[in-house]
Amino acid sequence: MSSNRVPAGSDDDPSVATPQQPSRRRFLQSAAAVAAVGAAPHVQAQTPSAAAPPQARAPEPPRPVTLNVNGRTYSLQLEPRVTLLDALREYAGLMGTKKGCDRGQCGACTVLVEGRRINSCLTLAVMHEGETITTVEGLANNGTLSPIQQAFIEHDAFQCGYCTPGQLCSATALLSEFDSGTASTVTADVRARPPQLSDEEIRERMSGNICRCGAYANIVAAVRSVHGGNPGNA
Repeated sequence: MSSNRVPAGSDDDPSVATPQQPSRRRFLQSAAAVAAVGAAPHVQAQTPSAAAPPQARAPEPPRPVTLNVNGRTYSLQLEPRVTLLDALREYAGLMGTKKGCDRGQCGACTVLVEGRRINSCLTLAVMHEGETITTVEGLANNGTLSPIQQAFIEHDAFQCGYCTPGQLCSATALLSEFDSGTASTVTADVRARPPQLSDEEIRERMSGNICRCGAYANIVAAVRSVHGGNPGNA
């Protein structure tokens, strides 16, 4: 009579304990966890720490600045960073000098310092203590317009007028520069000053002053009339 008993010790014997085999998914999960733990210190080291916000620097306190503008002395209290343009307009109350681009590109802020034309938006007021500054308000003499101012009126050398103060100061310096023999980039012979300002010379020497209304032809005519009719007198 056949027996249904399972031989002891065989693989089918339930009394023999078989160790549990790990699954493929669990193995991959464990390997990924180990890799993440190992990489954590490296990632933390590569992460930049949040930079502390820069502390705002306190502005320099105002200091006394004395400016000689149009023959008058102005005693002002200015921060060192105040431009000459802002000092003239906001502190001295001389609103004739205009703020156009505020980057030295349009020439609306042109003034004369020691007779030399500069863009007042590109220089600091504290740099010009003791120097003679002339703005458009100082071009007239005892209520009489200067020749270049009168020529601008006669030749209709302006439209909206915003750039006109800078144009007038620049033209005033232009005439003085030409009479003193200063050459330009279009001067044919820098060793000999031409006897008369040509239109090409005027356009080149006034090229730093932009007129958005386009009154250039009349501006050239005004400058030419002053130099031709009364040389050396701007």
